Amino acid sequence: EDPSLERHFKGHRDAVTSVDFSLNKKQLASGSMDSCLMIWSMKPQMRAYRFVGHKDAVMCVQFSPSGHLVASGSRDKTVRLWVPSVKGESTVFKAHTATVRSVNFSSDGQSLVTASDDKTVKVWTVHRQKFLFSLSQHINWVRCARFSPDGRLIVSASDDKTVKVWDKTSRECIHSFCEHGGFVNHVDFHPSGTCIAAAGTDNTVKVWDVRMNRLLQHYQGNAVVNSLSFHPSGNYLVTASNDSTLKILDLLEGRLLYTLHGHQGPATCVVFSRAGDLFASGGSDEQVMVWKTNFDEADYGDVLKTQKSSTSVDGTYNTLQSEMDCGVHLKKTKPQDSGRNHEQREEETSLASTLEHIMGQLDVLTQTVSILEQRLTLTEDKLKECLENQQKIIQNKTS
Repeated sequence: EDPSLERHFKGHRDAVTSVDFSLNKKQLASGSMDSCLMIWSMKPQMRAYRFVGHKDAVMCVQFSPSGHLVASGSRDKTVRLWVPSVKGESTVFKAHTATVRSVNFSSDGQSLVTASDDKTVKVWTVHRQKFLFSLSQHINWVRCARFSPDGRLIVSASDDKTVKVWDKTSRECIHSFCEHGGFVNHVDFHPSGTCIAAAGTDNTVKVWDVRMNRLLQHYQGNAVVNSLSFHPSGNYLVTASNDSTLKILDLLEGRLLYTLHGHQGPATCVVFSRAGDLFASGGSDEQVMVWKTNFDEADYGDVLKTQKSSTSVDGTYNTLQSEMDCGVHLKKTKPQDSGRNHEQREEETSLASTLEHIMGQLDVLTQTVSILEQRLTLTEDKLKECLENQQKIIQNKTS
């Protein structure tokens, strides 16, 4: 069955720049050139929240891994962290000296990496919103930066036509890929962490192995590619292009599977949900669309739970398959594994969701403390002002 359009969200007043799903798929965040962040509810009839705070276009949005925070970056040079609830409270930090194009949480939710037109990539702690360090070897705008799944590497894409891989610990650039013929709009890690995909204004998508530093696959399109997202199984890639289409690439076969027409005008952003059963896209037409994946459900329905082998483990791998030797789809599950008793699995799930909840509560607490700190600072400033004014009045009276 082909992917199908599931939901359609209207409410932005200018081009949509970025979309992301929360962990539980109950919410979808989108950023727009209209300076607003929208949080849409996936439940029909539930109202959307419009978050106002940025003073200029919102270029990027992302949910924290627990789903209890949303980070956004803007042309106003700031990054904001929001609690995606009715109040829509946020803390703001001056992140860069130019437009912030990209925000990305590490998979443990502790760090944030941002990329900017000031040609730098910066790393921050989420809880204190404290700046840690800058990576500055790009010689033009940096459009995208992402942590590897294990958090050890950072990859960045720039208008200097390079994709750079950095070691987070040593803060060194360990490799530059220079094969793109144009600006590089977007880059991301394969779920296995062994390779990266990058999209560019040269109408291509390129997949590289970051261990061997070599090009694995090259897809030539006929329009600028603005965004891409790996399916959680690691077997597919979805792209958003200026020709208004979304394309789904089969990485195992190395070919184009589907071309989807939904947007009028450039498709600017696209992302798979954490489970891979949905993907969302945004466009210059101010629309946010949610699609049902529908393809090859047998292949990934349980991938995330039991990491069962994919349907094509019959030795007919193509280049990508053999290169990603630690990819999900190469793990053959032992028969007894899939028969692990049901209770054990349920216990694990409930434990995971309890931890999830605790993490979320922590996020909210941190955020609240941070908001309180900001208010205190404001109060202190006001108090100082009052005292100074009193001094002035007294001085004027005495003089």
